[in-house]
Amino acid sequence: MTSRRKFIITASAAAAGSIILNACTSSNNKSAETPSGGNGATAKPAADVAASANAPKVETTKVKLGFIPLTDSAPLIIAKEKGLFAKYGMGEVELVKQKSWAVTRDNLKIGSGGGGIDGAHILSPMPYLLTVKDKVPMYILARLNTNGQGISVADKYKELKLTADSKSLKDVASKAKAANKGLKVGMTFPGGTHDLWVRYWLAAGGINPDSDLALEAVPPPQMVANMKVGTVDAFCVGEPWNAQLVTQKLGYTAIATGELWKDHPEKAFTMRKDWVDKNPNAAQALVMAIQEAQQWCDKAENKEEMCKICADRKYFNVAVADILDRAQGNIEYGDGRKVSDAPFRMKFWADNASYPYKSHDTWFLTEEIRWGYLPADTKVKELVDQVNKEDIWKAAAKALGVADAEIPTSTSRGVETFFDGVKFDPEKPQEYLTSLKIKK
Repeated sequence: MTSRRKFIITASAAAAGSIILNACTSSNNKSAETPSGGNGATAKPAADVAASANAPKVETTKVKLGFIPLTDSAPLIIAKEKGLFAKYGMGEVELVKQKSWAVTRDNLKIGSGGGGIDGAHILSPMPYLLTVKDKVPMYILARLNTNGQGISVADKYKELKLTADSKSLKDVASKAKAANKGLKVGMTFPGGTHDLWVRYWLAAGGINPDSDLALEAVPPPQMVANMKVGTVDAFCVGEPWNAQLVTQKLGYTAIATGELWKDHPEKAFTMRKDWVDKNPNAAQALVMAIQEAQQWCDKAENKEEMCKICADRKYFNVAVADILDRAQGNIEYGDGRKVSDAPFRMKFWADNASYPYKSHDTWFLTEEIRWGYLPADTKVKELVDQVNKEDIWKAAAKALGVADAEIPTSTSRGVETFFDGVKFDPEKPQEYLTSLKIKK
């Protein structure tokens, strides 16, 4: 459906449109906004911000990196605010706020030379879509996090008691379709992680996401406003937007994505191939800073400070409370369920969260084929080897002094098991694809 690819920017009424547009108060009329300041007053310097002797001699100290206001962008923000980029020689890192993933894509396409960006906090499948569909070769240099997203539903569907099982939504979707008032489910980008999570969840319950309802692309900061005015009935997005929905008593979280797939890969740190090839040492320095920031972000004693820094107007422009609880693993679903210290909370470094497993990218590409975003004859292994630069991650980790035990020895995490019992063997992606009942 073409409606899947439209942004929900306005509602039918002008007043509703005003609410939706005002939801992203941290953006201006430009395609991207550069936060002011470097090591802001809200951030105490890292314990050691002196130039590291392990830092490679960089070819440039200047780079523009994009981010979306989501908790999983924290490693980039902390690396900037704590002076870690500067510590490894990258003293002129500019973080540029993006209004949507489509804007991130477009700014990566033109690069900083054209007024765009050189790299970004990004949905893990997007570097592949950019490489194949937009003909802009990209590299994935690190995974930024695992877990930490959610599928949330409007309060008017609370009686359905939706959790991991989405089956009870099928009759509602059928009745709405028959009445020409089809259900609309928000996700953040066609072919992105949130699109794939909500498609998997729906299909597992016997709902065809391409024919039983409509999937709509909505910028993350505008999800809650769209739910408020009724332009979406459910959505899949990262934090803090699921938590904010619950806080505003507009809906409830059916399932945290870590419950759908334990320790699933989520965002990545990507850069244009031409930038990395020209500046390999600078690329490694950026990864070293991000890795140190990820380790800092994962420490329980740093969570509150991390959330305070990210909540600032120049970054997320939200209440600290909207970020903190779920960052700590404390989830109030909004329907009476509560979980403390959840094992499926967002992870930045623990359990190899930062390492970009090629097996995970193989799953992403298999799902892109499943839903028609990539052709069936896509050479998955060759494409993963082209885009996934886990060797740069390892070089950075070794230079940083990461213990050998924390550096994976295999590019595969092995067979993965989803909440519905389905297994994905990265050595047999076609077997997995064939077994799925609902696909394009």
